[in-house]
Amino acid sequence: MECPHLSSSVCIAPDSAKFPNGSPSSWCCSVCRSNKSPWVCLTCSSVHCGSYRCDDFVINDTKLGLVQKVREHLQNLENSAFTADRHRKRKLLENSSLNSKLLKVNGSTTAICATGLRNLGNTCFMNAILQSLSNIEQFCCYFKALPAVELRNGKTAGRRTYHTRSQGDSNVSLVEEFRKTLCALWQGSQTAFSPESLFYVVWKIMPNFRGYQQQDAHEFMRYLLDHLHLELQGGFNGISRSSILQENSTLSASNKCCINGASTVVTAIFGGILQNEVNCLICGTESRKFDPFLDLSLDIPSQFRNKRSKNQENGPVCSLRDCLRSFTDLEELDETELYMCHKCKKKQKSTKKFWIQKLPKVLCLHLKRFHWTAYLRNKVDTYVEFPLRGLDMKCYLLEPENSGPENCLYDLAAVVVHHGSGVGSGHYTAYATHEGRWFHFNDSTVTLTDEDTVVKAKAYILFYVERQAKAGSDKL
Repeated sequence: MECPHLSSSVCIAPDSAKFPNGSPSSWCCSVCRSNKSPWVCLTCSSVHCGSYRCDDFVINDTKLGLVQKVREHLQNLENSAFTADRHRKRKLLENSSLNSKLLKVNGSTTAICATGLRNLGNTCFMNAILQSLSNIEQFCCYFKALPAVELRNGKTAGRRTYHTRSQGDSNVSLVEEFRKTLCALWQGSQTAFSPESLFYVVWKIMPNFRGYQQQDAHEFMRYLLDHLHLELQGGFNGISRSSILQENSTLSASNKCCINGASTVVTAIFGGILQNEVNCLICGTESRKFDPFLDLSLDIPSQFRNKRSKNQENGPVCSLRDCLRSFTDLEELDETELYMCHKCKKKQKSTKKFWIQKLPKVLCLHLKRFHWTAYLRNKVDTYVEFPLRGLDMKCYLLEPENSGPENCLYDLAAVVVHHGSGVGSGHYTAYATHEGRWFHFNDSTVTLTDEDTVVKAKAYILFYVERQAKAGSDKL
């Protein structure tokens, strides 16, 4: 091969024994900057790509086209190596997935029925929430028991369709795709399930989550529960949601909490009621308001924000009880939150206090780890200690004497964890308990874990399930 800068010269390819201009990985064409098929001149050390895309490089091939044959041979070798490496990695991944599905119990090996969720492109925020909800038994069983809905007919019936964002939204059902996703989990028939149909519906009805950028798992959970609630209110497959609720005797009328209209399984399980008390500091007028909630967002007290690990020695460890106390303690509102006193007829300084008027069957606690400072949204990386069993909520109730001792105790069902430094980056995983065993859900990978590992996690969202009366009364 002839160098374009010299009338007569010799060039070598990357497979040659000597590299006069550094290692082959550092070679790139001096004209088009490509690092594919580089050739270096032994006389002037110029590097060119050896392709016809680079107009500055001249190739003097033989009459039999030997240079072209060499290039094609090198390309085939490169493609073969890439394909072999890809098959090897896939085989290792499949073997590791199969091995992780096996568990030794009492000396015998049994299969783990847990199924992972494939990451569709920064969708770990969705996967972590779905895995957590799938392990809240009463909530999950309700959706799995719903009748299936055939959303397609005619020529497309029974066929797999690939959706695009340009398609209409008249024929989508969040409830149906959520039901199918939950049914696919814990069957043990596959190591990972791809929730692309559910994600397609999310794109259609939740524009905030379109695209493949990282999203906030808590925000997604709220949107998901709200839209499930709204769709169930409108009926499902010709069956009113009230008749479906009545079929489940455990979701009695006394357990229902209405948010945005009639009650559904969402509000029956996650719904609670807060009492908001505001007192004017000038005239003493008290104002009370009852607010329904699906979850409680708790601040991490500022005095604990430098405590990043459980074993760190600088000061006491922040506990979930500290966060709950901060949420319910009497607070004086600052100048930007002046209360409009109806007696004083103007905005006045005031105090505010929250009481829990009604506890939900599943208590969802969101730790506010992301906050705005100037133009940045920073993460509070403080470790917060939380109990696995016996979270006692009685002291936060408005009328604790009207609640039985067992009704105020909660046991942990699932934890969502954010790994990384910012809400728009990082990675979400989840821990959840199923049939007495703890699992770690990391997208398509599901592994067994233990309680010691779970309690060390820096929780972002905690799901606590109301303890049944037959359980013990140990408190933590």
